[in-house]
Amino acid sequence: MGKRKVSILEPAATAVAEIAWFIEGRGMPKTAKKFVDDAFLFFDKLSDERFIHKPCNYNRWKTLDYRCVPYKKKYVVAYLNQEKEIVICDFVSTKLLA
Repeated sequence: MGKRKVSILEPAATAVAEIAWFIEGRGMPKTAKKFVDDAFLFFDKLSDERFIHKPCNYNRWKTLDYRCVPYKKKYVVAYLNQEKEIVICDFVSTKLLA
């Protein structure tokens, strides 16, 4: 199994942090930490070169040639699929894309 390098751009990292901050603000700091840890483990799993996800349906991301993959049914991860690297570009609630 080949693995590619995973790079995470600032918008995606900020989005994960904002969601964790919201969860922590609800009085659940352990849940917030678990959310961040799980999200970054998921990003790492995208490095498996055997899997290529479908192109995004969202028009702005489609023009940027992003690939999309759902995360926990509530979020979408948009990334650029390159030969030696996966670039995580955005992390958004699915409700915002409708």
